[in-house]
Amino acid sequence: MPDHIRYDLLTQQALRGVVRNVLVDAAKKGLPGEHHFYISFDTRAEGVRLSERLRAQYPEQMTVILQHQFWDLTVTDTGFEVGLSFGGIAEKLGVPFDAIKGFFDPSVQFGLQFEEAGEVPGEQAEEPQTAKQPAKPTPVAPPSAAPAPAAPAAAAAEKPKEKPETKEKPEVSGAQVVSLDRFRKK
Repeated sequence: MPDHIRYDLLTQQALRGVVRNVLVDAAKKGLPGEHHFYISFDTRAEGVRLSERLRAQYPEQMTVILQHQFWDLTVTDTGFEVGLSFGGIAEKLGVPFDAIKGFFDPSVQFGLQFEEAGEVPGEQAEEPQTAKQPAKPTPVAPPSAAPAPAAPAAAAAEKPKEKPETKEKPEVSGAQVVSLDRFRKK
């Protein structure tokens, strides 16, 4: 039994719950407005179901885009299944939430990145970036090979790239993010 609480793992579980809830809503109601999702996952993870053709093409990581042409989105407590077209060939994918490495909705610049699911409990793990700044998760840029908005759903093997940091202040509408350091005794 570990001698400390693994807040990093608990936080990741909670954030995977956010992805699950968003996908449940999309399965029930469709995608609202301009929302669409880039979901990156480890193709080697236990429980991932995809054709041998796709597994050969994406042996480590794959990013799927849920936008215009996907079907049969089914979400369970442990993962999701979705139908997509790859090179004109219809495929059904099964992805456990534990296999997800990144989630990004470019319509609102919302992104999450996850640590490896099989991390050894004794190792020091980095906190997810959203745990450091809960009011604004770190956006992750979509893969550069992303199709135009009207293109059918596709896959990209690239890992989403971080946006370069800028010195400009983010636009704030109504609420302001305040650092906890401001309240700490010096």
